Amino acid sequence: MKREELYGRTERLLGREGMERLKNARVLLFGVGGVGSYCLEALARSGIGAITVVDADTVAPSNINRQLVADLSTVGRDKVEVARERILAVNPACRVEIKKMLYLPACSEEFDFSSYDYIVDAIDNVSAKLSLVTEAVRAGTKIISAMGTGNKLCPEMLEVADISKTSVCPLARVMRTELRKRGIHHLKVVYSKEEPIRAPEESGERVIGSVSFVPSVAGLLMAAEVIKDIADCK
Repeated sequence: MKREELYGRTERLLGREGMERLKNARVLLFGVGGVGSYCLEALARSGIGAITVVDADTVAPSNINRQLVADLSTVGRDKVEVARERILAVNPACRVEIKKMLYLPACSEEFDFSSYDYIVDAIDNVSAKLSLVTEAVRAGTKIISAMGTGNKLCPEMLEVADISKTSVCPLARVMRTELRKRGIHHLKVVYSKEEPIRAPEESGERVIGSVSFVPSVAGLLMAAEVIKDIADCK
């Protein structure tokens, strides 16, 4: 199938040059959860030419309520394998690389961050997020980070902002403080101003609640920023 048939309608908005930029772009995405899976889907459907997907997890039944890679047929499979299948099903020309691994600061040497046009941070671990941002800044590569979407019900309260302009979100507050200690004062993030709902405890543990429509919107907002930045259509 010709590329024009797949992406003709997108080209009407982004232009031919924009589509060429997407075709030639390399994106590195960490985390194929509720946020990352929707971001990944939008990147693939927009014609990104090369995507590296990093995640250590297998699909669990509890993922089905919010993750695109999760359904009854994929439970028990590696998320990165399912993600690769989804990418190639909608963008067969995409050069897909998968890494089944848990990214931690000690793993940074396994990646050439400077070889990518954009990094998508859709993981939860604070030390890993800080490492990704630090490495992206060092490499001169654009990065966008997802802040907290758990225990939230209002997707309309999500927005894109610089980390220095965020409020309410506890994760954004921690990231902002820790990044300043590292001399980093700016970072593009997707975050919510909604106060987290206190989910009931389960067997003495506080379990984070989630729904299908908050992390998915966060992921799509992230993808929109990546696509518009790469296509240079702002």
